[in-house]
Amino acid sequence: MPDLSNAVLMVCGGAGFIGSHFVRIVRKYHPTTRIVIYDALTYAGNLTTIQDLLDEQTTFVHGKIQDSTAVEGAITANEVTHIVNFAAESHNDRSILDSGSFIQSNVFGVYVLCEATRKLGITKFVHVSTDEVYGSINEGKFTEDSPIMPNTPYSSSKAGGDLQARAHHITYKTPVCVTRGGNTYGPYQYPEKLISYFTVRLLMGKKVPLYGEGNQVREWMHVEDHARGILAVLLHGEPGGVYNVGDENERPNREIVRILLEETGRGDDLVKRIEDPRKGAHDTRYSMTSNLTRALGWKPEKDFETELRNTVRWYRDNEWWWQPIIAKPEYTDFIRNFYGKYLGEDL
Repeated sequence: MPDLSNAVLMVCGGAGFIGSHFVRIVRKYHPTTRIVIYDALTYAGNLTTIQDLLDEQTTFVHGKIQDSTAVEGAITANEVTHIVNFAAESHNDRSILDSGSFIQSNVFGVYVLCEATRKLGITKFVHVSTDEVYGSINEGKFTEDSPIMPNTPYSSSKAGGDLQARAHHITYKTPVCVTRGGNTYGPYQYPEKLISYFTVRLLMGKKVPLYGEGNQVREWMHVEDHARGILAVLLHGEPGGVYNVGDENERPNREIVRILLEETGRGDDLVKRIEDPRKGAHDTRYSMTSNLTRALGWKPEKDFETELRNTVRWYRDNEWWWQPIIAKPEYTDFIRNFYGKYLGEDL
C-alpha cells in the first residue's frame, strides 16, 4: 500500500478552503508526513485558516505558483517529494470581471508545477480541478471520458490547466493526476460562493441575490469528503489519470437557500431574485459519476442536510474568522461592483 510516512508534501493553495481541509486530513491519516503549505495569500487565502496547523511538521512558504523560481526554490529547500495543487482563481462571477488573472494562475501556474515536477523528480503531482470544465448537462452524467466544454472564463481556465497536465504526462511521462470535484461546502470557505456568501449575509440580516428562481442544479459535497477523495488519488491514482470526485447529491439552488433560511431563522423576504449576470454562461446542471475514484477505496460519508446545517452553525460560532474578511476593501469592492445594482444600499 502506498505510504506517505516519509514523504514531504507541498500543498499549493493550502491556506485556502479545500486545501486547508486537505492538510488537516493528511495530518489525521498520515501523522508523520511533513507538509509545506505554499500559498500566495491572495484574497481567498488566509493565515488564520491554518494558524493552528503550523508547527515543526507543517510549515508555510509564501509564493505564487506562477513564479517558477519560488516554486522550485521551495521544492528544493524542503526536499519535497509530492505536490497537490489547490492554488487557483476559483470564482465564476469574479472571472467575468477579470479573466486575465485566472489564465495566469489556472493555466500558466499549472504549467510551472508540471515543469517543476518533471525537472526535480517529484514522485507524484495531483492537480485539483472542477466538474465545471465539462460544461452543463441536462440529462445523464459526465464521466472522465466526457469532452470538456467549459462555458465561463473561470471554467475555461481550469480546463486549460487540465490540458497542460494531460499534455505534460503524454509528452514527458510526468507523474501527474487530475481530480475534478463537485460543488464543495463547509467551514472556512471564503464568503463568495452560494453557501458561504448567503450564510454570512443571512446571519447579518441582509438580503441575498438568487439568480432567477434558483433552478440551477449542483452536485454538493462536504469539504472533508472532497479532501479524502483527493488523498485517495494521491495515494492510488494512476499517473495521467483523471478522477471525478463527487457525492452524486444533486440539489437545486432554491433548496439550498430554503435550508439556509431555516437554519438562520430568516424569512423569504431577504431573498432578492435577480437577473443572471452571466447571461448565457450560467450552467443549468452539473452531474458526474465518480466510479474511478470510488474504485480506489473512497466514498463520501457526510450527510448533506446535517452537514449543511452544521456549516451554518460554524459560521454563526466563528465570526472572528469571517468578519475581518468581509470588512476588507477588496471584498466590499467586489460585492459593490458585482451585486450593487441588484442589492442597492443593502450591501
